[in-house]
Amino acid sequence: MNGERFEITEHQGARELLLAGDWTIHQELETSDQIIQAYQQMAFHKVTGAAVEQWDSALISLLLRLKQLASQQGATLELGAFPEGVMQLVALAGKVPERQGTNKQKAKSSLLSNIGDKAITDYREALNFFFFLGESVKSVLRLFRGKARFRGRDLREILSDTGPEALPIVTLISVLVGIILAFVGAVQLRQFGAEIYVADLVSIAMVREMGCMMTGIIMAGRTGAAFAARIGTMQVNEEIDAFKTLGISPMDFLVLPRILALVIMMPLLSLYADVLGILGGAAISIGAMGLSFTEYWNQTLNAVDMIDISLGLIKAFIFGIVIAITGCMNGIMSGRSASAVGDAATSAVVAGVVFIIVIDGLFAIVTSLLGI
Repeated sequence: MNGERFEITEHQGARELLLAGDWTIHQELETSDQIIQAYQQMAFHKVTGAAVEQWDSALISLLLRLKQLASQQGATLELGAFPEGVMQLVALAGKVPERQGTNKQKAKSSLLSNIGDKAITDYREALNFFFFLGESVKSVLRLFRGKARFRGRDLREILSDTGPEALPIVTLISVLVGIILAFVGAVQLRQFGAEIYVADLVSIAMVREMGCMMTGIIMAGRTGAAFAARIGTMQVNEEIDAFKTLGISPMDFLVLPRILALVIMMPLLSLYADVLGILGGAAISIGAMGLSFTEYWNQTLNAVDMIDISLGLIKAFIFGIVIAITGCMNGIMSGRSASAVGDAATSAVVAGVVFIIVIDGLFAIVTSLLGI
């Protein structure tokens, strides 16, 4: 069988396909179909392209189809005398694994297997957390020794982002929490004619618990997710790899400024939330229960002492560390895709909120046992 661009020869029972001319996507495709039909009728053992002039993906596609047909028939097809680029592309295409069909059902795992996989995953995540925590401690120690390398400008920007720019949402939530606590306390205390003790309820709850915890939850959702997304995007863009190549520690340059910013800002935001929550409770006490501001303020001063304030600030300090570490850890350990960055941000928020609630519960148990 002869053609203008191909010829099939036979020597001692071995058939060989000779290709010639141009094999590009602009050429007619009937020739390729004729070659496929010819192979199905009389399988040849070798394809030679010494006379091929111009070529592109059309030639690669033809050769791959022929090799696939040969493989289906349990035979081998030898390629020879092709340009070097053709052979490299064919070899590269052969290394790509074939995708499994989407209609194939995955094998169902047993319940015990799923539990084991989940346990192993949680164990590895716990190890990663403690490893990252240790690296963070080492970075802080390098800071005290004056060996940590980061830009002061970055720290100032992060301080602004985690502090002043977070005031609107902290203001809104704190005032609303104070109002809610006052309403709940008023409904119960009014039955005993003890509306004055609403000030005690609001002030103690805000200073010891709600101020620092609500601020922590807000910052976990706002700042922790932002840390994870920004660092995760740097991971996608291979900027973190560039830092390591230049000998710059990502822990010092990226993580340490964020830890310092939240450690500084979280107690201040918590104290700000305490004051606004108390003022929110005062608005309800004065407007709905007829108390004067002087009565409310004096009752608040009698109910709250420095131990209560210090306890809330200590919690806020710890919450700041937890939020910064969970956000940065999920960012650095993020995958290199857009969906992985989104998963990292989600994981940072979930982990931050869970840690905050767990730590707050532990503080409640310890303070109860110590009588504080």
